[in-house]
Amino acid sequence: MTFAELKQSLQANPECSLEMVFDGGSAIPPHFHVTEVGHVTKDFIDCGGTRRTTSSCVLQTLVAHDVDHRLSSTKLASILNLTGTVLPNDELPVEVEYDQGTVAIFALNDIRVDSGIIHLILGAKHTACLAPDKCGLDNAPSATTAATTEPERNIMPDPACDPAANC
Repeated sequence: MTFAELKQSLQANPECSLEMVFDGGSAIPPHFHVTEVGHVTKDFIDCGGTRRTTSSCVLQTLVAHDVDHRLSSTKLASILNLTGTVLPNDELPVEVEYDQGTVAIFALNDIRVDSGIIHLILGAKHTACLAPDKCGLDNAPSATTAATTEPERNIMPDPACDPAANC
């Protein structure tokens, strides 16, 4: 789900209640706050030596003690409109940061509107080997969120990541 799709859904459904629901059906408590809207860029080298970059919009949530707090679709849309030049574009995938004793980041997978409630459907993110051919992994699980690749630049020689190298 992109930032543009999220904004469009919020604007098309003003004054709706918001619910952040996990794939399994549990939800972030309804009195959550969105305390940050950020642009996160991750530059990295995969285990095969290819330089990669991923970029996303992260909504940080906080569940405070004010249980009467409720964030409406209109209020969240106004918060998102404050991002200005923080986000390079509206096509970034949206992720939600949530603290359950350990901070975790979830992908915003879907938005469903039902009876005045906007359900933001969150899914787990998973790790994956992005260079299974260079690491000797035949059936590596695929990444849920694909990394965008800069023009391929092999930083390490191929033998550096063979199965015996424990990468």
